[in-house]
Amino acid sequence: MTILVVEDDLQISNFIIKGLEEHGFSVHLAKSGEVAREMIQDTEWDLILLDIMLPGIDGMQLIQFIRYRKIYTPILVLSALNATSDKTQALDYGADDYLSKPFHFEELLSRIKALTRRAKFNYDSLEESHVCGALKINPEAHLVTLNEIPITLSPREYKLLLYLMENKNKVVSRTQILNAVWGIQFDNNTNVVDVYVSYLRTKLDGSSEKLIHTIKGTGYILKD
Repeated sequence: MTILVVEDDLQISNFIIKGLEEHGFSVHLAKSGEVAREMIQDTEWDLILLDIMLPGIDGMQLIQFIRYRKIYTPILVLSALNATSDKTQALDYGADDYLSKPFHFEELLSRIKALTRRAKFNYDSLEESHVCGALKINPEAHLVTLNEIPITLSPREYKLLLYLMENKNKVVSRTQILNAVWGIQFDNNTNVVDVYVSYLRTKLDGSSEKLIHTIKGTGYILKD
């Protein structure tokens, strides 16, 4: 497994690289966003560990660049910025998980293993297209269509819709959605799931049928 570490603090990067190499990972370092951008375009990585506060191109800009180029390598943000707004912004831009500094190496390793399992599941499901009435998702092409018309979704909206599709005709709780789609432990009282379901419903209102149903006091179900 090859990992790209994007970190300008040598003490932190040396700590991360040494620990990961001891666990058998192949690790490479980019000390700036500009260097990382070139390495990401030139090489296919299994995972990107990304700091936010970087010289030149910062981590937030780099996440947006990566997803704009339709590169879907899992991104784990490692940042001293620990406000909820920083976390949600990074995740909304397309990061897969967020770990605040300082952190224990064991937790970093657990997050990496979790992302690896999730990425493998997604890879194994690539050839399977999901269909719910007039709504279709082709994971391999990262394409969503409604009545054969492409629908533009943000990275987070896409993950949410794909999760609902993978659990079609099953009720999923808000907590299950948070863990699967956002990848970090949010306060269970947050309304972020409801907000993003609302976004999806707005974009899917071209359907002649209601697709996402609210199960009061429990969560949501996508059914045809």
